[in-house]
Amino acid sequence: MAKGETARDHDDGGAVPASVWRTAFLLAFGSLMAGLDTSLVNVGLDTIGTRLDAPLSTAQWVNSGYLLALAAALPACGWLSKRIGAGRLWLWALAGFTVASGLCAVAPDIIWLVVGRVVQGVAGGLLVPAGMTILGQVAGKGRMGRVIAISSVPSILAPAFGPVLGAVLIANLSWHWLFLINLPIGLLGLLLALRHLPRGERDEAGRLDLVALGLVVIGLPLTVYALTEISGSSSGPRAWIPLVIGLVALGAFGWRSLRGEEPLMDLRLVANRRFAAASAEVFFAGASLFGGLVVMPLYFQLQLGADIVDVGLLLMAFSIGAAATFPAAGWLNDRFGGGVVAVAGLVLTVATTAAMALLPDRPDLVLVEVLQVLRGIGMALAGSPGVSSALASVDRRQLPDASAQVNILSRVGGALGSALFVVILSDGATDPAAFRETFWWLTGASLVALAAAVWLTHEQHIVGHPTTSSVPLVLPASEHLEGKAT
Repeated sequence: MAKGETARDHDDGGAVPASVWRTAFLLAFGSLMAGLDTSLVNVGLDTIGTRLDAPLSTAQWVNSGYLLALAAALPACGWLSKRIGAGRLWLWALAGFTVASGLCAVAPDIIWLVVGRVVQGVAGGLLVPAGMTILGQVAGKGRMGRVIAISSVPSILAPAFGPVLGAVLIANLSWHWLFLINLPIGLLGLLLALRHLPRGERDEAGRLDLVALGLVVIGLPLTVYALTEISGSSSGPRAWIPLVIGLVALGAFGWRSLRGEEPLMDLRLVANRRFAAASAEVFFAGASLFGGLVVMPLYFQLQLGADIVDVGLLLMAFSIGAAATFPAAGWLNDRFGGGVVAVAGLVLTVATTAAMALLPDRPDLVLVEVLQVLRGIGMALAGSPGVSSALASVDRRQLPDASAQVNILSRVGGALGSALFVVILSDGATDPAAFRETFWWLTGASLVALAAAVWLTHEQHIVGHPTTSSVPLVLPASEHLEGKAT
């Protein structure tokens, strides 16, 4: 057994104990808040700007400030998890997110609100990877797929129902409730987590590399910002100058991390071919997923002429298909290996995305919704198994760095995909041919993700997937009940 590993690292699967499900349930509070918050606020930007007497160009920083702060916080998550324990970090992040929500709700002006959102973004950037680290530590490799998949259901449903909930809150109450709704969720999560959440294991974190931290805190947000500006059809210096600076800073960060003895993030994990393959799959699957989430609302609005409420309802098809599939995706991951499951999911994703490109100018709306449900199923099969495979390929002491890197890759891949597909679409957004071209590019991104999944399958086959013969052949619901009885 390698240094730093325990018996749980070699866990051969089997039923998931009730204590692990309880931990996954508690961590869902954080993913639910983070996922719901962004979709709620997006709906209310125009109303917030009007109520606080701010132009939309200023009000959009309520969203941009959050996303940039979230990106800046991600690289420090691994070091903090090792320093104080992932459980303690998650508790502090949830508390910070809840307090910041209250500050946003009572903001007297737009500056106060943007500052509150930046604090929210820092907390949100720590919540998800810290939670992922905890799940990896308590579940073990043989159960990781099922636990991560089921715990991801709230985060995939929240963006689907968030816009509808946000519209209801604004219409019947006020914009303040877009933030006040986080308070009962956060307080309940904190009360339960203080009693039941494992505090996590402290590890030797080493000296904090402030130079590396500065480089990545500059580079990652600037890169995400630039890609977001490009996705907003801005191709001038406002987008390209931050992109160049961001990429140079990230390059310097990578060079320093690979040469340093105590790196802020252990980038040498890419030498592990299973981790590298899973990371590549996560990156390109993220581009396909988030690219589709940006393109489809525009398709419904500009191509099919749907109003904003109908668009929100139509978008639910994708999330419902994904959420319904996540439990099965996790079980299949632990039974057959994440690579095989991701390959199946991406084959379905490629087929349904290509089908969108082949639709006539005025397609049957029922057919479009069926394709979206199927695409949601495909992306669910491609998403959580890729993440689970990345985390299962490392030992316990590497989990904080691995979870931070996987989250960064997913977010940057999503930003890149969104930017690329909107730029392709921007020259003729009302032209059916422009949407067809965009769907073909989206199909191409899915094909690259499929190639990475095939590579992951090959690497897992070389070492042998540890749970192939040990996970019982039961339905996920039955397995859940068995876990409760354990």
